[in-house]
Amino acid sequence: MESLAQLEALCERLYNSQDTAERAHAENSLRCFSVNKDYIPQCQYILDNSSQPYSLMLASSSLLKQVTDHSLPLNLRLDIRAYIVNYLATRGPEMQPFVIASLIQLLCRLTKLGWLDGERFRDVVKESTNFLEQGSADHYAIGLRILDQLVQEMNQPNPGLPSTRHRRVACNFRDQSLFQIFQIALTSLSYLKSNAAGRLQELALSLALRCVSFDFVGTSIDESTEEVGTVQIPTSWRSVLEDPSTLQIFFDYYGSTDSPLSKEALECLVRLASVRRSMFTDDATRSKFLAHLMTGTKEILQTGKGLADHDNYHVFCRLLGRFRLNYQLSELVKMDGYGDWIQLLAEFTLKSLQSWQWASSSVYHLLGMWSRLVASVSYLKGDSPSLLDEFVPKITEGFIISRFDSVQANVPDDPTEHPLDKVEVLQDELDCFPYLCRFQYERIGMYIINTMEPLLQSYTERGKLQFADNSELALIEAKLSWVVHIVAAIVKIKQCSGCSMETQEVLDAELSSRVLRLIDVMDSGLHIQRYGEISKQRLERAILTFFQNFRKSYVGDQAMHSSKQLYARLKDLRGLDDHLMLLNVIVCKIATNLKCYTQSEEVIGHTLSLFHELASGYMTGKLLLKLETVNFIISNHTREQFPFLEEYRCSRSRTTFYYTVGWLIFMEDSSIKFKTSMEPLMQVFRTLESTPDSMFRTDTVKFALIGLMKSLRGISMASSSKRSYGLLFDWLYPAHMPLLLRGISNWFDTPEVTTPLLKFMAEFVHNKNQRLTFDSSSPNGILLFREVSKLIVAYGSRILSLPNVADIYAFKYKGFWVSLTILSRALSGNYCNFGVFELYGDPALADALDIALKMTLSIPLADILTYRKLTKAYFGFVEVLCGSYITFILQLDTATFMHLVGSLESGLKGLDTSISSQCAIAVDNLATYYFNNITMGEAPNSPAAIRFAQHIADCPSLFPEILKTLFEIVLLEDCGNQWSLSRPILSLILINEQIFSDLKAKILSSQPVDQHQRLSACFDSLMTDISRGLDPKNRDMFTQNLNRFRLEFRVK
Repeated sequence: MESLAQLEALCERLYNSQDTAERAHAENSLRCFSVNKDYIPQCQYILDNSSQPYSLMLASSSLLKQVTDHSLPLNLRLDIRAYIVNYLATRGPEMQPFVIASLIQLLCRLTKLGWLDGERFRDVVKESTNFLEQGSADHYAIGLRILDQLVQEMNQPNPGLPSTRHRRVACNFRDQSLFQIFQIALTSLSYLKSNAAGRLQELALSLALRCVSFDFVGTSIDESTEEVGTVQIPTSWRSVLEDPSTLQIFFDYYGSTDSPLSKEALECLVRLASVRRSMFTDDATRSKFLAHLMTGTKEILQTGKGLADHDNYHVFCRLLGRFRLNYQLSELVKMDGYGDWIQLLAEFTLKSLQSWQWASSSVYHLLGMWSRLVASVSYLKGDSPSLLDEFVPKITEGFIISRFDSVQANVPDDPTEHPLDKVEVLQDELDCFPYLCRFQYERIGMYIINTMEPLLQSYTERGKLQFADNSELALIEAKLSWVVHIVAAIVKIKQCSGCSMETQEVLDAELSSRVLRLIDVMDSGLHIQRYGEISKQRLERAILTFFQNFRKSYVGDQAMHSSKQLYARLKDLRGLDDHLMLLNVIVCKIATNLKCYTQSEEVIGHTLSLFHELASGYMTGKLLLKLETVNFIISNHTREQFPFLEEYRCSRSRTTFYYTVGWLIFMEDSSIKFKTSMEPLMQVFRTLESTPDSMFRTDTVKFALIGLMKSLRGISMASSSKRSYGLLFDWLYPAHMPLLLRGISNWFDTPEVTTPLLKFMAEFVHNKNQRLTFDSSSPNGILLFREVSKLIVAYGSRILSLPNVADIYAFKYKGFWVSLTILSRALSGNYCNFGVFELYGDPALADALDIALKMTLSIPLADILTYRKLTKAYFGFVEVLCGSYITFILQLDTATFMHLVGSLESGLKGLDTSISSQCAIAVDNLATYYFNNITMGEAPNSPAAIRFAQHIADCPSLFPEILKTLFEIVLLEDCGNQWSLSRPILSLILINEQIFSDLKAKILSSQPVDQHQRLSACFDSLMTDISRGLDPKNRDMFTQNLNRFRLEFRVK
């Protein structure tokens, strides 16, 4: 860099230029400052001599990257740290905020990384206090910002810093400094309460919140959620927590400030309200703390101060929600003023329910609190009234009214807007709500019945008309949807509270009978013309949810015997006296939905989910087979009966449908039943097989073939035993396998056809549950693989000849990864002796491996690593090759061999531990083969071993590079598959111990000199008690040594 002025101009372009090329040029020119350690003095020169903020930002961010990525000498880190502290003190007040933030982050990163290296790094709290005592607002702000950033830095893991070291630093910081920082925050809040601008108050509140939000016990709280568990504040904080002024300062700040300061104050109160029980000296002290919280929240409830702000409102609801988790009802009722507090809380809840559009995300916390209070009533002792009998029914009724109001407001049919389409919010609210209903179930049950009856009557009357107002019907359907969702939530739980179990069952039957009556109305009269209306589809999804919940509670032998009152009442109301009759109602509804909802993927998907739940249940599955409707479905699964099967948007559901049908077919274990049930698919086979070649490339054939393959895949998925698989195999082979080959040969360039066809074959060859176990005299395993080989060769040879297109994943890669999956499953299925092919001169195996290899080599490694499914299939295939088919890999030319083995190194570096483990197994297989046949052998005596030795001689760096990568992963990353990685490490070390010695020297040279002796001893201990062999005992010993070596190496 010729001059500072030139550098400042480059920095200006780097941060401000709108021209991408200009910005990229500036970035390349300035990269040396953050990469090369020799440029650290230049960064200091820039800070000393430049006045341009972007130049200062470059110097600061470059130093931050240097100290994060490189292991700098201790004295240099201390010098940089002292320089930054002095720099902030002298020039900080005059700098831009973003430069100050970057410098403070640098200071805190240095402090964290060096926290365990010496006392001088821990002086940061004292140095920050010096800033607070300077007397100027700017210095005061810098001091608070340093402490805030320090707590944040200590609380969050850093890339490249092992999690074990992060926790050691965080715990040491927690024990030595965090309490002191929290006290500084409280002192600052008191000092700034009346004589400071909002900026300093905001910084002090932010610091206090950081302290109480600290991950005290290393639970790694999920930052994507706002839920706060029990806060495990250390016991040493007890005196401050028990001091009434601590809570009061945050209530005072809430009362005297506006958002966002008031929101921060409430967030602090949420954390303090979540403090563990054992934190307090005794129950009396905890009661005082609870009384203070109740008094503070009561005042807010009375005045409504700050609650017009949405953020404040939401956090306040969360604060109230903490009462349900941290305090028992028995504790609350003993508090002075409980009656007024619970009344104000009930009024606030009702108001929130009425303001459904504004407070929709906050209601969950309030309902959760009330449900927890209700659940505690049965444990309440003493004479103190809970007053819940008075308020809970009002809240329950208010909730139902508010849901009706929400649909009355004409919310547009947008899944992101309509309350019934917000699945997660709906589920959260309805998880809490049934406990409130069952608390005074007789009253609430009658209220729901009285609410539902006029709606049901109105809906029935409109169904008898020839024409009706669509918007009116949509409104009724929306209200009915809410009622059905509520009934579904109620029957999901069985809780005795407030009335007897018999009474609850009778009320469940009353509510359920009305839902069943509604089903009859929905599928009759005018309503049969409304299957395309989204409001009716929402109602349909509510009905399906009701059936799912009802089944779990009241269907099955055990449920039937324990629910006699419910079925007795249902017999009176609907003529349903047992669960078989009720199952028939459910199945009839399933069949109606599958017939009528041809274009609603959501309803079809939900219906099939219910159908599969019923079929896969041991008891309900057996019961289904007794029903005429189910037997009709099994025998008539055609597109004429179920039009959704030919609807493209529901194509994913076709496989699920046949999976369930197959499950029911195989449940009877009858070959006659199987053949009759497969007759609809047999008709499709006959039609396609009789189609002449000249007509085979038509849309009719295309869609028939797609549907057939999706259907067969579902049937194959349902086959889980040797018996059921044998039925399917004998039905397909040999008569119908030629159609698959004909289909792939004619439609190889059409992924819509090839993908389902290949996915069926991938499922068909999958030996799950050992279902592909043929008799010892049977050639079926060999015959099956020959069909696999024909299919893959036919597809691969044709698709590889086509040029690439824009969407190459859909056009080629998807078919490639499914083909690799087929071959991997077939090769590792243990149902075929592959030595037979070479012995008898059958090219099936060689041809399949050859075409699969050509597919893999046609894909750039970068693309393989980009698409996750392709990555998984590719490395799974390579693992299989390196296992039982290693001779195939070794016979390849050196360039191809190096490409395949080199790609394993990329797989090892990936974030997916399953793929990393596959690669480790593949490397271990290769290294073990080399060790056993070349290292320990007198001389390579087989063609494969000779070829292997030649490959390694042509590329001697192959194994050392992989070993280096493995050590980097084990030492520097938090790998969850250390056991898998330890296997190839030992194999590679034993191949040539000089490789290990060279790697050891290289790793030591990259570490600080003062650590060399300790780290050298760590390496020596790695091979303690390890013999020169790869027997299981030796491998296990090495794995233990490696774990110990990793822990000792990472300690500083």
